[in-house]
Amino acid sequence: MKSITNALDMPNEYAIVVQNLVKVYQDKIRALDGISFSVKSGTIFGLLGPNGAGKSTTVKILTTLSRPTSGEAGVVGLDVVRYPDKVRESIGCVAQKSGVDREATGRENLTLQGQLYGMKGSELTHRVDELLDRFGLSDAANRITRTYSGGMQRKLDVAMGLVHRPQVLFLDEPTTGLDPKARSDLWNEIENLVNDEHITILLTTHYLEEADRLAERLAIVDRGRIVVEGTPDELKSELHGDAIHIELSESQSDGTIENLFNQVSKVRDVVIEGRLVHARADHGASSVPALLNVLDAEGIKVASVTVARPSLDDVYLRYTGHAYHHEEKNEVLK
Repeated sequence: MKSITNALDMPNEYAIVVQNLVKVYQDKIRALDGISFSVKSGTIFGLLGPNGAGKSTTVKILTTLSRPTSGEAGVVGLDVVRYPDKVRESIGCVAQKSGVDREATGRENLTLQGQLYGMKGSELTHRVDELLDRFGLSDAANRITRTYSGGMQRKLDVAMGLVHRPQVLFLDEPTTGLDPKARSDLWNEIENLVNDEHITILLTTHYLEEADRLAERLAIVDRGRIVVEGTPDELKSELHGDAIHIELSESQSDGTIENLFNQVSKVRDVVIEGRLVHARADHGASSVPALLNVLDAEGIKVASVTVARPSLDDVYLRYTGHAYHHEEKNEVLK
């Protein structure tokens, strides 16, 4: 990747370039541990990982809200540390927490956002009307936004990030807390933004389905590091065969499962997480009876078995050694 020591020398094909980015907080927590990636202009790039992986820290640095401990980051040809004001003029940001003023109308929220960027007159009025129509909020434009549904408020958040026609839009966990219908509606809007608004989108999410559907390319972040990067299809195609997931009635932690599964031909990548056993096989359905037989012979009871084609959860499991849903449960329990 080309150095951005001279920020304006960033290749035109890239809207974002990150090199060896490190962020260490005062309590010695290493939130970012040398991440590097680049985002081509006019694409959606996803940062996928559980809460606490470093996604939001990356966005804070790229949007000039935080400074890196070391490393470099450039947005639209501008070093984020050397040219923060110019970067802010060129980007839009939709944070995890809504920025909507709940005591103002939708139109007032958009108008104020535009005024903050120096827009006024007919240009601003036209842009506000355009965005209200685009996100299906025209009928509710003059209503106080505390009367909006969660999905409507989130659409307004995205619209506010687009008022000044940014070159890059950062969406930090944009659909967290939305019901499935509202989430799907917002996905449709995000998919259309790249072509209609001619912008680049950096999307952070902990929803596997969201990253799979929206991102042209994605990077999986785990404990402040990027463990793998590619298109969703590329990453899934690297995993040959089927994923086998077995839930045991009781946890097994003495190495018995690994030894038993090693006796079964063409079964590999065995990972144990408490009562859950993950493995891969060229022909999953054919391998399941043999696996169940060796478990039964040892008196190990099985609660359930599933066989599936490779998913991003399986990609995450391969590169981190733990299942993605397991990480999410840990975050909830903290």
